[in-house]
Amino acid sequence: MDQDRLSTLRLSVYRSEIDLDEPLYASVEPQLTEEVYLASLEAAVELLQEHTENASGQTRLLSRERKRAYLKAALTVMPPEAVSEKLHGHVDRLLQFERQSKAIANASDLVPASKRFGNRRIPAELVLWQGDITELAADAIVNAANNALLGCFQPFHACIDNAIHSAAGPRLREDCNRIMKLQGHSEPTGHAKITRAYHLPSAYVLHTVGPIVPAGSPVTERHRMLLANCYTSCLSLAAQIDSIRSIAFCAISTGVFGYPKAEAAELAVREVTNWLKQNPGRFDRIIYNAFSDEDRRIYESVLKQ
Repeated sequence: MDQDRLSTLRLSVYRSEIDLDEPLYASVEPQLTEEVYLASLEAAVELLQEHTENASGQTRLLSRERKRAYLKAALTVMPPEAVSEKLHGHVDRLLQFERQSKAIANASDLVPASKRFGNRRIPAELVLWQGDITELAADAIVNAANNALLGCFQPFHACIDNAIHSAAGPRLREDCNRIMKLQGHSEPTGHAKITRAYHLPSAYVLHTVGPIVPAGSPVTERHRMLLANCYTSCLSLAAQIDSIRSIAFCAISTGVFGYPKAEAAELAVREVTNWLKQNPGRFDRIIYNAFSDEDRRIYESVLKQ
């Protein structure tokens, strides 16, 4: 069956299942010390060793950096049900400590593109920002997910899905797993789901599956329709959460999914602009996140036109 034609689960069905409206637990103290961090790292690695078949037990000889890499790789491949509450607690402390040292950008401080480029035709809400989306304090950020919606299971893979899940922690995958079990099938392309963001500086994560453009193949009208749906689905879903006033979009489908970057940027600006015209005043900031210099130059060109 064509996965893109399957129905998608409505927010009202899974909202309470993942406690979307509940404030995040205060599981650890506001400021953590390096001693607590190191103890949590040791404890987490030991727990993993206890539950790993044929574990050598030699991780205690590894450096701090190698232990952290070992933990990151292990969490990437672990199914959601395999992470115990005890391990969650250690990982919570690790991620909170690491977040303390990050330079977090605040969405409300970013300069609108209309002022930056001196172009009054650009909607006042649009912003171009270059940086790591996992270090942006927006109300919601967008994750370019795969259709399993459980994050990337390939350790150290340089995709945004992996980056977001690694920074948010394994509780994010648990929420996605609950949603997908309720839905009962893969996530259709062009739709969106929402979860809390856990250890990210944002409050929520919008997960959407973009279209795949095979290498050497032209972009079709169906590709364009599905990518447009990704943007409008995220906006319409976020609009159902009153507290969301700012959203940061990654460049959906332009990585391993193969959508040409320039065409994707033009579509992203057009679709968001049209949505804002139909829903004036709903959001304060819609941020296009450019990770690379190439991405930034492409969006600059589109916004200046």
